[in-house]
Amino acid sequence: MSGQLYDVVIIGAGPAGIQAAIHASRKKTSVLVLGRIENSALYGAHIENYAFVAGVTQGADLLNTGLMQAQSFGAEWAPEDVLKINQEEDLFDLELESGRSVQGRSLIFTMGVSKKKLGVPGEKDLAGRGVSYCVDCDANFYRGATVTVTGDRSAAVDGALTLLDYAAKVYLVAEELNVSAELLERLEASKVEWIKSSIEQIEGDRVVTSLKLVNGSSMETEGIFIELGSKGALELATQIGVQLDTESFKYIQVNRKQETNIPGIYAAGDIVGPPYQMAKAVGEGCVAGMESATFARKQKKASA
Repeated sequence: MSGQLYDVVIIGAGPAGIQAAIHASRKKTSVLVLGRIENSALYGAHIENYAFVAGVTQGADLLNTGLMQAQSFGAEWAPEDVLKINQEEDLFDLELESGRSVQGRSLIFTMGVSKKKLGVPGEKDLAGRGVSYCVDCDANFYRGATVTVTGDRSAAVDGALTLLDYAAKVYLVAEELNVSAELLERLEASKVEWIKSSIEQIEGDRVVTSLKLVNGSSMETEGIFIELGSKGALELATQIGVQLDTESFKYIQVNRKQETNIPGIYAAGDIVGPPYQMAKAVGEGCVAGMESATFARKQKKASA
């Protein structure tokens, strides 16, 4: 796989990612920011505890302003999700939801950590016993089974398509889908059965056995993958061997330069651990942006 090559590719368009883009771009490197700003936890927040910003400020306004700043320094922005990452020699290949691919000399993960729950009866009780939040982590446990994915974004659609390689039957439950036209075409051309409803209850005694839908029907299933939103940073990071913290396995482990265990990959913001504050995210994004740009420039010089 190949695509347009960038010095720095930033996955996530929140405060850490945008600040990283600003600093990397100012080092005269080519920068691509991937992600939608409305996915950031800051987007719907009201900010009044950030230095130099007086009064109450809308998070969405700050994100839009920051993105324009990054673009003014030369960064490019593509509001789409990353589905898969592979490393080939000194470059990182990223498959996007549109079907196109891009390459990066260095990567920065700035996608946050939240894994949204459905909040329906049976979800908590059956977690780990048929309820999963990561197709990439657990698909192998469902070889030859009947499984269901729920969610209306790229993570759910990509997860359902991935499960076709493992399960005997795959359902996708979603009222509607908010994905690229290309990803929707792939879904409709596949053997995934899309059920246009939503889940009211997850049923089962010791393990998941069925789902009750809001349309009044029930469906048998041996597993339910809850994939709400974009492909999570942890799923993408673990695809290529990025090390997580050894205590909770919830965060990407970095040093003071925001470096991970893989040369050329950095992380900043909520994904590297609390406190979940914009000030921390911006500071770490600054460091990650500068360090990744320096790394990319050295790689480019070495390969010249």
